[in-house]
Amino acid sequence: MLLAAGCGGGGDEESATTTSTTTTTSASGRPALDPGKTYTVTLKTNHGTFAFDLDVKNSPNTTASFAALVRKGFFDGLTFHRIVPGFVIQGGDPKGDGTGGPGYTTVDPPPSDTKYTKGVVAMAKTAAEPPGTAGSQFFVVTGADVGLPPDYALLGDVSSGMDVVDKIGTLGDPNDPNGVPTKRVVIEKATIGES
Repeated sequence: MLLAAGCGGGGDEESATTTSTTTTTSASGRPALDPGKTYTVTLKTNHGTFAFDLDVKNSPNTTASFAALVRKGFFDGLTFHRIVPGFVIQGGDPKGDGTGGPGYTTVDPPPSDTKYTKGVVAMAKTAAEPPGTAGSQFFVVTGADVGLPPDYALLGDVSSGMDVVDKIGTLGDPNDPNGVPTKRVVIEKATIGES
C-alpha cells in the first residue's frame, strides 16, 4: 500500500545535495540543523501529546524544512486526515484531503535497508515522486512492521507519547483503505526544542 499524498511541490522540486559542515543552510535552502544536537518536535493534539526526535543524519534537507515549518506555525490547526489502524496516522496537509503541501519539496532518499516499524515518523509522497521526496505531509507508523519499501524520507522516531499515537491510531475504520478518520484529530500546537 502506497502512502499517496500530494506534497504540493508544483514545479519547485529541489534536489538533495551534501552540504559542508560550515554551511549554515541545507541544500533545501532552510537553516541547517546541527547533527550533533537532538531536535525534538512535540505535537499537542486534541487527543493528547506525543513527541519525536528528528533524524538529521539521514534526512538533513527534510528535517531542516520540517523544523522551519514548525517554527512558522505551519502545522498548528492541521488534522491527521488519514488514519489506518495497524498501519499509519498521517497529517501535515494544509488542505486536509491528502493533496496539500508547503509549496515546495525536498529530497532525502532513505538508506536502502530502511524499515518502517512502529514509532518511525516519515514523509508521505505520491507514487510518481522520486524516493525521499518530502513536502509537509508525514506519517507515524502504528504497526509492528508495515512492509513499506524504502521510498519515504525518514523524519524521526517517536520519543514520548507512543500511547497517544496508539490511541489516535484506533480512530480510523480498519475496513476503509482511504483511512478517513472516525473522529477529528487536530494538531493544536507543534513546537521544536533542541538539546
